[in-house]
Formats: sequence, structure tokens, C-alpha cells
Amino acid sequence: MAYNNTIFRQMLQLISRLEFQNIVNRHNGDYRVRKLNCWTQFVHLLFAQLSGRNSLRDTIQGTKSQSNKLYHLGCTTANRSTLSDANNKRPYQIYQDIFFKLLNRVQTFAPKYKLKLSKKLFIMDSTTIDLCLSMFPWAKFRRKKGAVKIHTLMQVDGLLPNFLHITNGKVHDTKAAKELNVPPGSFVVFDKGYHDFDQYKHYKNNKIQFITRMKTNAAYKVIRNKTINDKSDVLCDEIIEFTGYNTHKKYPHPLRKIKYFDRKNNKTLIFLTNNLRLSATTIADIYKARWEIELFFKTIKQNLKIKSFMGTSKNAVLTQIWIAMIAYLILSYHKFILKSKYSIQTLIRLIQVNLFERKSLKELICYGGFRPPDNFRILQCSLFNS
Repeated sequence: MAYNNTIFRQMLQLISRLEFQNIVNRHNGDYRVRKLNCWTQFVHLLFAQLSGRNSLRDTIQGTKSQSNKLYHLGCTTANRSTLSDANNKRPYQIYQDIFFKLLNRVQTFAPKYKLKLSKKLFIMDSTTIDLCLSMFPWAKFRRKKGAVKIHTLMQVDGLLPNFLHITNGKVHDTKAAKELNVPPGSFVVFDKGYHDFDQYKHYKNNKIQFITRMKTNAAYKVIRNKTINDKSDVLCDEIIEFTGYNTHKKYPHPLRKIKYFDRKNNKTLIFLTNNLRLSATTIADIYKARWEIELFFKTIKQNLKIKSFMGTSKNAVLTQIWIAMIAYLILSYHKFILKSKYSIQTLIRLIQVNLFERKSLKELICYGGFRPPDNFRILQCSLFNS
């Protein structure tokens, strides 16, 4: 019978300990640390994400019950108070940098999205996580309510979060959009919450083509009408200019207004874009891809620990969110290279009950833990090639 490391150990092989320690040293994460270093903190919090632990006490009890297997992970058991102090004091930027380091590696294996375009497509949106203001006073949102917002720029290839910007709940989407670095020469889709003519001008100057929903109270004039196919669901296709004094001053360039009938939901949608060439049906199909980011938010909220937190300080909350995103990348990576048919949600459920089992990670991800066929072959791939 073939020997296997634990599922947890096999998943951690994606992360180079040398790269991890270099990032820790850059932020002085282990400076004057005697008992619990950053790697041990990371392993405990990643264990909490992948095993569905709900609290620090639950996490510590879970790792202590598997203490004989922690040696192979390069860490030791920890006390609850020590781990709590580490979450409050170790810079969350360590795990933010590790996330982007991993992202560069995972992106090379991401499958292409079903919609074929000449340029890369990105989706921009945010999700709000409600918090108790008395326990999280730094997370200002409303008078008696706290919250954090995760502003996300997602690439549709592989459905990976390309960039994250985490703020308190009061930060408006249009302000956060300036921090989301959309690559020049690409497509970006967002909803009406990001309506900002200064930002539209920035997109035009960087050759970024945007597609959004048009507000109903917009003042504009029609420059010309484009020909439409009577058999399609496109009701009108117009080239317009905004006529308001401030809006025209900020963005004096022509835009395209498309009215489209969504048969599936029996709704009429009005799109606004600076792309004047693609067919109106293609523009509508591109906007439909925006639903993927809603599914992403639903997946991480239901399956990863980003709604209840193990600390109340800003550093502890951001540390937990970034490690949750690292867990999502690790799962996505193994799903990509093994071409698993299972969703991320299903993979999380499989891994939760097998995390410290000594079995093949490939068999678990591809076949749900059942024995594969005799002719089973998987492409071998180096885990550390950048």
C-alpha cells in the first residue's frame, strides 16, 4: 500500500517555506518571538478555514487532538491566548503578500472562461460583512452598526480574485474602485454602484472597455442609432452623449446605450459601455458574466470563515480574511491542475472530513476519495515552479 502524507500536508506543499519566511522577515513578523512563529500561526488559522472551526478555542482543541501529525507540518501546538496575541500583533500584510505571491502562480493554471474574447475580462464588485460596532469600533458603517467591505476585482478565467481591497463599511464603491488596478487594455464589468464619470475617463485613457448598467435619471442626447436585428432580444442600440454640465465636462466622449430584453428573468436591462464595435448581444453576454462574482461571494461566505471572527482588532480581522483567501487559492490550484469536476464548495466539504487522513489528495479531489480506475493517470506538475 502506497504511503501518503496527510491531506493537509499535501495541500501545504504549494507554499514554499523559503518564500514564506522571506516575506515574514520583510515585515519583521518573527521579531523577538519565543513561542509561536508566523508559520505556526498560519497553519493553525488555515486549519480553521479548511476544517470549519468556529472559534479560537475550537481551533486549538482541534490541532491538539492531532498533535502527533503537526510535526510533519513544521509546527507545534499552541495556547489560545498565544494565538490570540499573534493575531492581534503579527502584521496582516504578511498574509496579504503571500496571497498575491500565490495568485501569480495559480493564474498560470487557470482555465479559460466559456465566453471567448480578444481581451481579458474582469468583474468588479464588493460584499459587506456585518459586525457589532461595540466590539469592532474601528469598522464604522452606520450609527449603531459596524461592517467591513471586501472590494474585489475578479478575473473570469478560473474565477480568481485578482485584487482585493478591504475597508470599513462606510467606504463607497466608487472611492474603492480607484484602488482596484484594472489592467490596461482589458474589459471590466460592474454594476450601477460604480457610476463615476471621472473613473470612466480613467478607463478611456487606459484603453479599458467597461460595461455597466445605466441609471434611469441620466440626462443625455442621442447622436445616432445603430442597426439592430429584429429577431434578437436587443430593443435599441444608440450612441449617446451626456448633457449635464458636470457630467459632460468630466466625460465629453460618446458612449453606447443598449436596451436588452432578458427572456430568462422577463426584465428589460439598459447597458452603458464605451465599446462602440462589439455586437449588442455580445455586450449583454459579457455583462451576464458579472453573476460569477456573486457566486464567488456566496461560496466564500458559506464555506470559509469570514463572517465570524476570532479576534476583534482590525489586524486580527484582516489576517483571518487574507488567510481565507489563501485557502481559496490553494483549493482552486488543485482543482485546476487535477481538472476536478467538483465545485469549490464540494471540495471544501470533502477536505473538512479528510484533512488529517493519510490518503491521496489526487484521488480525493478527482474522485471524492473513491478508488480511481486502473488506467488513472494524472499529469505530474511541480508545485514550486513560478
